[in-house]
Amino acid sequence: MNKEYYGKLIFELSRPGRKGADIPSNGCGSSLSSIPASLLREKSPSLPEVDEPTAVRHYTNMSNNNFGVDTGFYPLGSCTMKYNPKINEEMAAHSAMTALHPAAPASAVQGALEAYWNLQCALSEIGGMAAFTLNPFAGAHGELTGLMVIRAYHDSRGDEKRTKVIVPDSAHGTNPASAAVAGLKVVEVKSLADGTVDVDALAGLLDDTVAAVMMTNPNTAGLFESNVAKIADMVHAAGGLMYYDGANLNPMLGIARPGDMGFDVMHINLHKTFSTPHGGGGPGSGPVGVRTGLEKFLPNPKVVKLADGTFDIITDPDALGSVSATLGNFGVQLRALAYILSLGSEGLMEAGKLATLNANYIKESLRDLYKLPIDRVCKHEFVFDGLADKSTGVTTLNIAKRLLDYGFHAPTIYFPLLFHESLMVEPTETESKETLDRFIDAMRKIAIEAAETPDLIKDAPHNTPVRRPDDTAAALNPVVKWKDLNCEKA
Repeated sequence: MNKEYYGKLIFELSRPGRKGADIPSNGCGSSLSSIPASLLREKSPSLPEVDEPTAVRHYTNMSNNNFGVDTGFYPLGSCTMKYNPKINEEMAAHSAMTALHPAAPASAVQGALEAYWNLQCALSEIGGMAAFTLNPFAGAHGELTGLMVIRAYHDSRGDEKRTKVIVPDSAHGTNPASAAVAGLKVVEVKSLADGTVDVDALAGLLDDTVAAVMMTNPNTAGLFESNVAKIADMVHAAGGLMYYDGANLNPMLGIARPGDMGFDVMHINLHKTFSTPHGGGGPGSGPVGVRTGLEKFLPNPKVVKLADGTFDIITDPDALGSVSATLGNFGVQLRALAYILSLGSEGLMEAGKLATLNANYIKESLRDLYKLPIDRVCKHEFVFDGLADKSTGVTTLNIAKRLLDYGFHAPTIYFPLLFHESLMVEPTETESKETLDRFIDAMRKIAIEAAETPDLIKDAPHNTPVRRPDDTAAALNPVVKWKDLNCEKA
């Protein structure tokens, strides 16, 4: 990193009178005369004055501060930050797709509709569902859509008293949030000491007011809910439906299908499991699948295949309505389809197995130095409860900060809430043994440092552009500009 630009703002590089371009006269006079005087600035905006090389170097060097799966290991638990093959990006960027207009008639976009249809079919097979919609724009949007399907199903049967959704205490925060947005009451069910749902506690909550039970399998602790079939039978006997949060679908690919476990509705995070760069709020896609009998409730518009082999876009009068303006985030859908077709069924199955192998390899390599609250074979991720030796006061936050000095993105910390010092690691299937070994080595060194030189850990990171910001103050009082830019008349 060039120290001249390291951590500096573009305003700090500004010099009066310096500029990077000289725009020639257009020979037509000023265009300002056509702008109403009330819309004109009273004085010029306060912008940095820099030459072109300074601007280019500044933003290029600043971009090098970004961390992502293309630059290093990103073991962010519950997020499945896998490497995304670049062929998928090329497919999504193909001009035959990017030049399409969302309002084009079905007859003019048959190729795009075929891609949409093929992805629907692939996801239905992978999830063990009868049909999918690709319209939701994100995982939480998919959750909301799935819960709306469940409400529409109960309402269609006149069963309007079913207004409760049961959510495990280990669930993602989006589960209760989505249920609340859908107008449903959230009821929490506790987990056992082994991290799985307490079946007896669940039985006491089931009655004729329960619309659905939302579950992730494997759950947020990375553990397979072995009682899922029994739970599904109990919920169905009580007249409720089973909802599958697809956030942790990655290790299940080709191994087990939510539909076969007894789930009636599910969503899939295409940006997690099926290869789209994500983080920072997008892009995303949250397709929703349903079992036989619920297809008609999926939102409009719908893509259908006609008897002559062509495709059409229809509006179903029985659908719950629309959840997006068109057919969802098409670029993400194309990436997912390219990923699925590239790997095939055997490749997808291998991905799930490798994700599980990698997670267990890291877990077993560190369990002597980090507290393992649940001693079971995990799936794609696992959770430590901080250091095994907590005598020096080094916390999970300190460990996460110190990892940055070793060149790794920190795992998810303080989630799930089942443990006080949660540190959740998800390596995904795309990382090599050499990368995992480097991460393990760094984690072991940090544990030793915590015992021998704890202040070194507590004051970390030591070599990052931004060290230890006040996260709370930054959220409550964000500073989003360098100084007063005289924007009153902007």
